[in-house]
Amino acid sequence: MYNDYKSKLINFYNRERRMPTYSEMMDLFGFKSKNAVARLVDKFIKEGIVTKDHIGRLITDTSWNSIPMLGSVKAGFPSDVSEELKDTINIDDYLINKKENTYMLTVDGDSMIDAHIADGDMVLVEKSNNAKDKQIVIANVDGEFTMKYFRRNGDKIWLEPANKDFKPIYPKMYLNITAVVKAVIRKY
Repeated sequence: MYNDYKSKLINFYNRERRMPTYSEMMDLFGFKSKNAVARLVDKFIKEGIVTKDHIGRLITDTSWNSIPMLGSVKAGFPSDVSEELKDTINIDDYLINKKENTYMLTVDGDSMIDAHIADGDMVLVEKSNNAKDKQIVIANVDGEFTMKYFRRNGDKIWLEPANKDFKPIYPKMYLNITAVVKAVIRKY
């Protein structure tokens, strides 16, 4: 029965992308009291399935987001590939440095196509007011937001597209960096 509760908890998390409240766990597990939920949560904590954050909210064990890392594959000439479990990797840990400052955006347009960022892709960005020359950024330029390469030459700053059909954007009044692009996600 314990494994059923564990499966229900994991399924809820995968579906809702958050941990259930104690009231939701009462419904989820068919319990009549929060005390029964608390006892089960204590078992989950002892097993290492969940932990509590600094204010007592339940959070998942990092292994919930882990996927197997099997090795590498040649992108040049074909060769034998042996499938062996090398390790596991947590996608969040790999892509996200500052979770509280990280969010996703869906790309609308093709001005960054030569940077391999296409319409419909998702970009993982980290809030920042600063950027280095040639970083891809989300910027507010004269009241409009866009994603482009940030460019700096001395005191001169501008935004540069990665598509020859678009022109660089030189701010008339201001250019404020709001985030730096950290990763691109594309589903096939």
